Amino acid sequence: MKVLVMGGTSFNGLALVRELAKTGHDVTICNRGKTDAALPRGVARVACDRTDAAAVRAALGGREFDAVFDISAYTPADVELMVELFRGRTGHYLFASSTVIYAPTNLLPITEGHPLDRGPRQNGYGANKILCEEILLREWRERAFPCSIVAFSMVFGPNNIIPDREQRMFARMLQGRKVLIPGDGTTLGMVGHVDDQARAMRMMMQNPRTFGRRYNLTGDDYYSDEGYVDTIAEVTGRGASNVEKVFVPPALMDRLWSGEVAVGGRGSGTTSTVRASFDARSQQLFKLQGLVQRLAPNLHHWNRSVLFSVERLKQDTGWRPEYTFTSAVEHTWEWFVREGLDRTREFDFSFEDEILALVER
Repeated sequence: MKVLVMGGTSFNGLALVRELAKTGHDVTICNRGKTDAALPRGVARVACDRTDAAAVRAALGGREFDAVFDISAYTPADVELMVELFRGRTGHYLFASSTVIYAPTNLLPITEGHPLDRGPRQNGYGANKILCEEILLREWRERAFPCSIVAFSMVFGPNNIIPDREQRMFARMLQGRKVLIPGDGTTLGMVGHVDDQARAMRMMMQNPRTFGRRYNLTGDDYYSDEGYVDTIAEVTGRGASNVEKVFVPPALMDRLWSGEVAVGGRGSGTTSTVRASFDARSQQLFKLQGLVQRLAPNLHHWNRSVLFSVERLKQDTGWRPEYTFTSAVEHTWEWFVREGLDRTREFDFSFEDEILALVER
Protein backbone atom coordinates (compact mmCIF):
# COMPACT_ATOMS: atom_id res chain seq x y z
CA MET A 1 0.00 0.00 0.00
CA LYS A 2 0.98 3.62 -0.48
CA VAL A 3 1.32 4.99 3.03
CA LEU A 4 2.03 8.39 4.60
CA VAL A 5 3.48 8.69 8.11
CA MET A 6 3.30 12.10 9.74
CA GLY A 7 6.48 12.16 11.82
CA GLY A 8 8.40 8.97 11.22
CA THR A 9 11.89 9.67 12.53
CA SER A 10 11.48 9.41 16.32
CA PHE A 11 10.61 6.42 18.47
CA ASN A 12 6.99 5.41 17.72
CA GLY A 13 7.06 6.86 14.23
CA LEU A 14 10.43 5.37 13.37
CA ALA A 15 9.38 1.91 14.57
CA LEU A 16 6.21 2.19 12.49
CA VAL A 17 8.13 3.23 9.34
CA ARG A 18 10.47 0.26 9.75
CA GLU A 19 7.54 -2.12 10.25
CA LEU A 20 5.73 -0.80 7.18
CA ALA A 21 8.84 -0.92 4.99
CA LYS A 22 9.71 -4.42 6.24
CA THR A 23 6.28 -5.69 5.19
CA GLY A 24 6.54 -4.25 1.68
CA HIS A 25 4.62 -0.98 1.82
CA ASP A 26 5.50 2.18 -0.15
CA VAL A 27 6.24 4.65 2.65
CA THR A 28 6.46 8.44 2.61
CA ILE A 29 7.19 10.40 5.78
CA CYS A 30 6.40 14.05 6.42
CA ASN A 31 8.21 16.07 9.08
CA ARG A 32 10.49 19.08 9.47
CA GLY A 33 13.49 17.09 8.30
CA LYS A 34 15.55 18.07 11.34
CA THR A 35 15.91 14.63 12.97
CA ASP A 36 18.56 12.33 11.60
CA ALA A 37 17.30 8.75 11.54
CA ALA A 38 18.36 5.48 9.93
CA LEU A 39 15.40 5.03 7.60
CA PRO A 40 14.86 1.94 5.46
CA ARG A 41 15.84 2.19 1.81
CA GLY A 42 13.12 3.52 -0.43
CA VAL A 43 11.35 5.65 2.18
CA ALA A 44 10.48 9.03 0.65
CA ARG A 45 10.71 12.22 2.71
CA VAL A 46 8.60 15.35 2.51
CA ALA A 47 10.00 18.23 4.54
CA CYS A 48 7.54 20.64 6.04
CA ASP A 49 6.59 22.13 9.41
CA ARG A 50 3.11 20.90 10.20
CA THR A 51 2.41 23.98 12.31
CA ASP A 52 2.56 25.98 9.05
CA ALA A 53 -0.78 25.15 7.44
CA ALA A 54 0.13 26.75 4.13
CA ALA A 55 3.32 24.70 3.92
CA VAL A 56 1.45 21.48 4.68
CA ARG A 57 -1.15 22.24 2.00
CA ALA A 58 1.61 22.94 -0.52
CA ALA A 59 3.45 19.72 0.37
CA LEU A 60 0.53 17.31 0.65
CA GLY A 61 -2.45 18.94 -1.06
CA GLY A 62 -3.86 16.81 -3.85
CA ARG A 63 -1.86 13.72 -2.91
CA GLU A 64 -3.56 10.41 -2.22
CA PHE A 65 -2.54 7.59 0.10
CA ASP A 66 -4.05 4.25 0.94
CA ALA A 67 -3.40 5.02 4.60
CA VAL A 68 -2.20 7.99 6.66
CA PHE A 69 -0.65 7.36 10.07
CA ASP A 70 -0.62 10.58 12.09
CA ILE A 71 1.90 10.14 14.89
CA SER A 72 2.66 13.84 15.38
CA ALA A 73 -0.76 15.53 15.70
CA TYR A 74 -1.22 17.20 19.08
CA THR A 75 -3.84 19.91 18.55
CA PRO A 76 -7.29 20.14 16.99
CA ALA A 77 -5.84 22.38 14.26
CA ASP A 78 -3.44 19.57 13.30
CA VAL A 79 -6.28 17.10 12.85
CA GLU A 80 -8.65 19.53 11.15
CA LEU A 81 -6.03 20.21 8.48
CA MET A 82 -5.45 16.49 7.89
CA VAL A 83 -9.18 15.89 7.50
CA GLU A 84 -9.39 18.78 5.05
CA LEU A 85 -6.52 17.43 2.96
CA PHE A 86 -7.39 13.74 3.00
CA ARG A 87 -11.18 13.61 2.97
CA GLY A 88 -11.80 11.46 -0.09
CA ARG A 89 -8.04 11.02 -0.64
CA THR A 90 -7.19 8.23 1.79
CA GLY A 91 -8.60 4.83 2.56
CA HIS A 92 -7.75 5.10 6.25
CA TYR A 93 -6.53 7.79 8.67
CA LEU A 94 -5.04 6.49 11.95
CA PHE A 95 -4.55 9.00 14.75
CA ALA A 96 -2.13 8.48 17.65
CA SER A 97 -3.94 9.46 20.85
CA SER A 98 -3.06 8.62 24.46
CA THR A 99 -4.42 6.78 27.46
CA VAL A 100 -3.95 9.97 29.51
CA ILE A 101 -7.44 10.88 28.28
CA TYR A 102 -9.06 8.46 30.75
CA ALA A 103 -10.34 9.44 34.18
CA PRO A 104 -8.77 7.73 37.21
CA THR A 105 -10.55 4.61 38.44
CA ASN A 106 -10.13 1.63 40.73
CA LEU A 107 -12.18 -0.58 38.37
CA LEU A 108 -9.56 -2.27 36.21
CA PRO A 109 -8.64 -2.78 33.47
CA ILE A 110 -9.63 0.46 31.77
CA THR A 111 -11.50 -0.24 28.52
CA GLU A 112 -12.17 2.07 25.60
CA GLY A 113 -15.62 2.85 26.96
CA HIS A 114 -14.26 4.28 30.21
CA PRO A 115 -15.14 7.95 30.98
CA LEU A 116 -12.67 10.60 29.87
CA ASP A 117 -11.17 13.16 32.21
CA ARG A 118 -12.12 16.66 31.07
CA GLY A 119 -11.75 18.25 34.50
CA PRO A 120 -9.21 20.58 36.06
CA ARG A 121 -6.71 17.75 36.68
CA GLN A 122 -6.33 17.20 32.95
CA ASN A 123 -3.40 18.98 31.30
CA GLY A 124 -3.19 20.59 27.87
CA TYR A 125 -1.77 17.51 26.19
CA GLY A 126 -4.61 15.25 27.32
CA ALA A 127 -7.30 17.87 26.72
CA ASN A 128 -6.10 18.42 23.16
CA LYS A 129 -6.04 14.68 22.43
CA ILE A 130 -9.68 14.50 23.54
CA LEU A 131 -10.60 17.39 21.23
CA CYS A 132 -8.77 15.73 18.33
CA GLU A 133 -10.69 12.53 18.90
CA GLU A 134 -14.00 14.42 18.92
CA ILE A 135 -13.25 15.92 15.52
CA LEU A 136 -12.46 12.53 14.04
CA LEU A 137 -15.46 10.74 15.50
CA ARG A 138 -17.74 13.51 14.20
CA GLU A 139 -16.18 13.16 10.75
CA TRP A 140 -16.81 9.43 10.87
CA ARG A 141 -20.43 9.81 11.93
CA GLU A 142 -21.33 12.64 9.56
CA ARG A 143 -19.15 11.96 6.51
CA ALA A 144 -17.92 8.37 6.94
CA PHE A 145 -14.33 9.62 7.04
CA PRO A 146 -12.40 6.32 7.49
CA CYS A 147 -10.51 7.00 10.71
CA SER A 148 -9.31 5.04 13.72
CA ILE A 149 -7.89 6.19 17.04
CA VAL A 150 -4.99 4.48 18.79
CA ALA A 151 -4.56 5.35 22.48
CA PHE A 152 -0.91 4.72 23.28
CA SER A 153 0.13 4.13 26.87
CA MET A 154 3.71 4.33 28.20
CA VAL A 155 5.79 2.98 25.33
CA PHE A 156 8.98 1.08 26.05
CA GLY A 157 11.93 0.31 23.80
CA PRO A 158 14.95 1.45 21.79
CA ASN A 159 15.13 5.11 20.78
CA ASN A 160 12.75 6.24 23.51
CA ILE A 161 12.70 10.05 23.45
CA ILE A 162 11.69 10.11 27.14
CA PRO A 163 14.86 8.84 28.81
CA ASP A 164 13.59 9.61 32.31
CA ARG A 165 11.68 6.32 32.14
CA GLU A 166 13.50 2.99 31.67
CA GLN A 167 16.83 4.60 30.81
CA ARG A 168 16.90 6.43 34.12
CA MET A 169 16.45 3.11 35.93
CA PHE A 170 19.26 1.60 33.84
CA ALA A 171 21.52 4.42 35.05
CA ARG A 172 20.59 3.82 38.69
CA MET A 173 21.62 0.21 38.33
CA LEU A 174 24.88 1.04 36.61
CA GLN A 175 25.83 3.53 39.32
CA GLY A 176 24.94 1.14 42.15
CA ARG A 177 22.52 3.67 43.57
CA LYS A 178 19.90 3.02 46.19
CA VAL A 179 16.53 2.74 44.44
CA LEU A 180 13.53 4.60 45.81
CA ILE A 181 10.23 2.72 45.58
CA PRO A 182 6.95 4.47 46.48
CA GLY A 183 5.03 2.94 49.37
CA ASP A 184 5.25 -0.84 49.71
CA GLY A 185 6.04 -1.41 46.02
CA THR A 186 2.80 -3.25 45.20
CA THR A 187 1.24 -0.64 42.88
CA LEU A 188 0.68 -2.15 39.42
CA GLY A 189 1.52 -0.71 36.01
CA MET A 190 2.13 -1.82 32.44
CA VAL A 191 3.98 -0.80 29.30
CA GLY A 192 3.99 -1.86 25.67
CA HIS A 193 6.99 -2.46 23.43
CA VAL A 194 7.40 0.01 20.58
CA ASP A 195 7.75 -2.74 17.95
CA ASP A 196 4.59 -4.50 19.13
CA GLN A 197 2.77 -1.21 18.85
CA ALA A 198 4.06 -0.56 15.34
CA ARG A 199 2.88 -4.02 14.29
CA ALA A 200 -0.55 -3.39 15.79
CA MET A 201 -0.98 -0.18 13.80
CA ARG A 202 0.10 -1.93 10.63
CA MET A 203 -2.46 -4.68 11.28
CA MET A 204 -5.20 -2.07 11.76
CA MET A 205 -4.50 -0.49 8.38
CA GLN A 206 -7.58 -0.47 6.11
CA ASN A 207 -9.40 -2.86 8.39
CA PRO A 208 -13.00 -1.55 8.24
CA ARG A 209 -13.79 -3.07 11.63
CA THR A 210 -11.53 -0.42 13.16
CA PHE A 211 -13.19 2.59 11.52
CA GLY A 212 -14.70 5.06 13.96
CA ARG A 213 -13.29 3.27 17.00
CA ARG A 214 -10.63 3.86 19.65
CA TYR A 215 -8.15 1.15 20.61
CA ASN A 216 -5.98 0.98 23.70
CA LEU A 217 -2.47 -0.05 22.73
CA THR A 218 -0.04 -1.34 25.33
CA GLY A 219 1.38 -4.66 26.51
CA ASP A 220 -0.40 -7.74 27.75
CA ASP A 221 1.25 -8.23 31.13
CA TYR A 222 1.90 -5.99 34.09
CA TYR A 223 4.31 -5.50 36.98
CA SER A 224 4.42 -4.18 40.50
CA ASP A 225 6.73 -1.25 41.26
CA GLU A 226 9.09 -3.60 43.06
CA GLY A 227 8.84 -6.09 40.21
CA TYR A 228 9.81 -3.35 37.77
CA VAL A 229 12.95 -2.66 39.79
CA ASP A 230 13.81 -6.35 40.23
CA THR A 231 13.39 -7.10 36.53
CA ILE A 232 15.65 -4.28 35.41
CA ALA A 233 18.19 -5.21 38.08
CA GLU A 234 18.38 -8.78 36.75
CA VAL A 235 18.54 -7.77 33.09
CA THR A 236 21.30 -5.19 33.63
CA GLY A 237 23.38 -7.71 35.57
CA ARG A 238 23.25 -5.99 38.92
CA GLY A 239 20.93 -8.61 40.37
CA ALA A 240 17.79 -7.94 42.38
CA SER A 241 19.40 -9.21 45.59
CA ASN A 242 22.15 -6.62 45.26
CA VAL A 243 19.86 -3.62 44.95
CA GLU A 244 19.34 -1.60 48.10
CA LYS A 245 15.67 -0.72 47.89
CA VAL A 246 14.42 2.22 49.90
CA PHE A 247 10.65 2.19 50.31
CA VAL A 248 9.31 5.72 50.66
CA PRO A 249 6.67 5.69 53.44
CA PRO A 250 3.11 6.31 52.21
CA ALA A 251 2.69 9.36 54.47
CA LEU A 252 5.78 10.98 52.97
CA MET A 253 4.70 10.09 49.43
CA ASP A 254 1.33 11.73 50.09
CA ARG A 255 3.02 14.90 51.28
CA LEU A 256 5.40 14.93 48.31
CA TRP A 257 2.56 14.28 45.86
CA SER A 258 0.40 17.07 47.29
CA GLY A 259 3.30 19.52 47.33
CA GLU A 260 3.13 19.91 51.10
CA VAL A 261 6.77 18.82 51.12
CA ALA A 262 8.70 20.46 48.32
CA VAL A 263 11.88 18.88 47.03
CA GLY A 264 14.05 20.97 44.76
CA GLY A 265 17.01 19.30 43.15
CA ARG A 266 18.45 20.81 40.02
CA GLY A 267 15.98 19.13 37.69
CA SER A 268 16.31 15.74 36.06
CA GLY A 269 19.49 16.48 34.13
CA THR A 270 20.19 17.23 30.51
CA THR A 271 17.57 14.71 29.42
CA SER A 272 14.79 16.11 31.59
CA THR A 273 11.22 15.91 30.32
CA VAL A 274 10.00 18.38 32.95
CA ARG A 275 8.77 21.50 31.21
CA ALA A 276 9.87 24.88 32.50
CA SER A 277 6.33 26.22 31.97
CA PHE A 278 4.89 23.86 34.59
CA ASP A 279 4.24 25.27 38.03
CA ALA A 280 6.39 24.03 40.91
CA ARG A 281 3.93 21.33 42.04
CA SER A 282 3.50 19.97 38.51
CA GLN A 283 7.25 19.84 38.06
CA GLN A 284 7.55 17.91 41.32
CA LEU A 285 4.83 15.47 40.23
CA PHE A 286 6.56 14.73 36.96
CA LYS A 287 9.87 14.21 38.74
CA LEU A 288 8.21 11.84 41.22
CA GLN A 289 6.80 9.74 38.37
CA GLY A 290 10.39 8.99 37.42
CA LEU A 291 11.10 7.03 40.62
CA VAL A 292 9.33 4.06 39.07
CA GLN A 293 7.76 4.60 35.65
CA ARG A 294 4.31 6.07 36.19
CA LEU A 295 1.53 7.29 33.88
CA ALA A 296 0.03 10.80 34.06
CA PRO A 297 0.76 11.84 37.65
CA ASN A 298 -1.57 14.80 37.22
CA LEU A 299 -4.42 12.27 37.10
CA HIS A 300 -3.33 9.12 38.89
CA HIS A 301 -2.25 9.15 42.52
CA TRP A 302 1.16 7.65 43.28
CA ASN A 303 -0.32 4.40 44.63
CA ARG A 304 -3.12 3.93 42.10
CA SER A 305 -2.65 0.88 39.88
CA VAL A 306 -3.31 1.74 36.23
CA LEU A 307 -4.02 -1.12 33.81
CA PHE A 308 -5.59 -1.09 30.35
CA SER A 309 -7.47 -3.68 28.35
CA VAL A 310 -6.29 -4.45 24.80
CA GLU A 311 -9.02 -7.01 24.15
CA ARG A 312 -10.82 -4.86 21.56
CA LEU A 313 -7.64 -4.62 19.50
CA LYS A 314 -7.07 -8.38 19.73
CA GLN A 315 -10.62 -9.17 18.67
CA ASP A 316 -10.75 -6.78 15.72
CA THR A 317 -7.27 -7.33 14.28
CA GLY A 318 -5.90 -10.63 15.60
CA TRP A 319 -2.90 -8.78 17.03
CA ARG A 320 -1.07 -10.18 20.04
CA PRO A 321 2.01 -8.62 21.66
CA GLU A 322 5.20 -10.58 21.06
CA TYR A 323 7.15 -8.96 23.91
CA THR A 324 6.67 -9.66 27.60
CA PHE A 325 7.78 -7.01 30.04
CA THR A 326 11.00 -8.93 30.70
CA SER A 327 11.85 -9.38 27.01
CA ALA A 328 11.06 -5.69 26.40
CA VAL A 329 13.58 -4.75 29.10
CA GLU A 330 16.15 -7.13 27.62
CA HIS A 331 15.75 -5.70 24.11
CA THR A 332 15.94 -2.11 25.32
CA TRP A 333 18.97 -2.78 27.51
CA GLU A 334 20.80 -4.38 24.57
CA TRP A 335 20.15 -1.24 22.50
CA PHE A 336 21.19 1.03 25.39
CA VAL A 337 24.57 -0.70 25.66
CA ARG A 338 25.07 -1.06 21.91
CA GLU A 339 24.58 2.69 21.46
CA GLY A 340 27.07 3.44 24.23
CA LEU A 341 24.44 5.15 26.36
CA ASP A 342 25.61 3.15 29.38
CA ARG A 343 28.71 5.39 29.21
CA THR A 344 27.33 8.67 27.91
CA ARG A 345 23.76 9.15 29.15
CA GLU A 346 23.73 11.45 32.18
CA PHE A 347 21.08 12.08 34.78
CA ASP A 348 20.86 14.45 37.73
CA PHE A 349 19.85 12.43 40.79
CA SER A 350 19.90 15.32 43.30
CA PHE A 351 16.10 15.30 43.51
CA GLU A 352 16.18 11.66 44.59
CA ASP A 353 19.02 12.29 47.02
CA GLU A 354 16.86 14.88 48.80
CA ILE A 355 14.02 12.36 49.13
CA LEU A 356 16.45 9.71 50.33
CA ALA A 357 17.64 12.10 53.03
CA LEU A 358 14.03 12.66 54.15
CA VAL A 359 13.42 8.91 54.37
CA GLU A 360 16.61 8.21 56.28
CA ARG A 361 16.32 11.18 58.62
